[in-house]
Amino acid sequence: MTVTVPYSILITDDDDNARESLREIVEPVGFQTYLAGSGEEALDIIVHRDVHIILIDMYLPKMTGLETLEVARQLKGTLPAILMSGESDEELLRKALLAHAFCVLAKPVSRSVVIQVVRRALQKYYPGPANEG
Repeated sequence: MTVTVPYSILITDDDDNARESLREIVEPVGFQTYLAGSGEEALDIIVHRDVHIILIDMYLPKMTGLETLEVARQLKGTLPAILMSGESDEELLRKALLAHAFCVLAKPVSRSVVIQVVRRALQKYYPGPANEG
């Protein structure tokens, strides 16, 4: 199923290959993508672009994914975020819950899981006919 409304996803990961892999997963389904290699770069994109959802790695240089998410929420309010981590544990899940992340995905992520979780987050944060089904 293709996305009917042009939602945009900000993919933030310091690994170039991970960013490109995620782009290759979501663009064919109809999402516009922005790519960032750091929390600071992600925040700059959030300020200057219309971003609907963030896919963000937990472990980034300088700012973590959660720190970036906290600042992003100050800039944009309720911006859905999906945190990704190769090392998720109870502490990370607790912190993500407190930061109101939509969920935490274990890396490496699968194509079907990414698309399913992104769609569920969009349905929750942007309800309407375009997100039904």
